[in-house]
Amino acid sequence: MTTLTNHPVASLLDRLFDEADAVQIAAIPAVAELSKDERDRLLRSKTEYLNLYHRLKDVPLPVSRQTGELLYMLARSCRVRNIVEFGTSFGVSTLYLAAALRDNGGGHLITSEFEPSKVARARDHLQQGGLLDLVDIRAGDALETLANDLPEQIDLLLLDGAKALYPEILGLVRSRLRPGALVIADNADMNPDYMALVRSPASGFMSLPFAEDVELSVNIGVVASSK
Repeated sequence: MTTLTNHPVASLLDRLFDEADAVQIAAIPAVAELSKDERDRLLRSKTEYLNLYHRLKDVPLPVSRQTGELLYMLARSCRVRNIVEFGTSFGVSTLYLAAALRDNGGGHLITSEFEPSKVARARDHLQQGGLLDLVDIRAGDALETLANDLPEQIDLLLLDGAKALYPEILGLVRSRLRPGALVIADNADMNPDYMALVRSPASGFMSLPFAEDVELSVNIGVVASSK
């Protein structure tokens, strides 16, 4: 048995996924009042993303079970010790990653969430799962919360917050990514600029899609010369 498949984490994840499945995003008034074009514009905006995600404050927005299991497997197989996560939401992906740290013998997970109510829910879920001691939840805009006080070496970066900011968040932590570090971007297809960045031969990454909307990249530590 692993932390992931044992009580209390397994039953907690089952409950959180059931609760997420029951949420009808289109029925939430703050979201329903937006046209599809307006939602798409806010998703792409680098300045108005807080507006959209505040409207989604009661929506779990979890990774899929398959993606969560991928996160756990990758973190275990690479025996990661230091993880940075952009976009905590209710803490589902955080639970998968923290469970991997526990089963790796310990470590440190820094996660950032700007919506205060989601920070509180995520903290409660991690407490229920017995994993809060491994996690530093930073409340606020990740462009600020992840700009300082990061580990010297980061083994894994999960991007699952405002899609428009994926290149900027990667830029904040890039110098700390050890050679061989993993970068997993959920819903990466929503940001073509990010996809082009990590797939460029000059980027210092090797990158491939996983499933329909996850991009898995490895920091190979060699950036091509501009000559």
